Amino acid sequence: QVRLVESGGGLVQAGGSLRLSCAASGRTFSSVAMAWFRQAPGKERRFVAAINWDGSTDYLDSVKGRFTVSRDSAKGTEYLQMNSLKPEDTAVYYCAAAGIGRNAGSYNYWGQGTQVTVSS
Repeated sequence: QVRLVESGGGLVQAGGSLRLSCAASGRTFSSVAMAWFRQAPGKERRFVAAINWDGSTDYLDSVKGRFTVSRDSAKGTEYLQMNSLKPEDTAVYYCAAAGIGRNAGSYNYWGQGTQVTVSS
């Protein structure tokens, strides 16, 4: 059974940092893209960042320079380092695997989500 499990969410003050992790099990994802999406209350799920099999990355404009996506293929884990957090970053963050770029509908595997709350 394929599973993606996120961890690392929590409550942080504006300007603070959090590091999200996404541990994959059941298959390897080293040859496919992995990504992070987020969903704020009452809003649609939105692309945040992605990392391709070759290490190339893509970011939502509003997180560029603040967030860094990475992966450790040997451990089957994806990370999202979030710095200089803002209240508008508050959302449930989901990791996803085996999809294409920013297209949420193309991803075959999803984690259960982890809450990130940034207080002002």
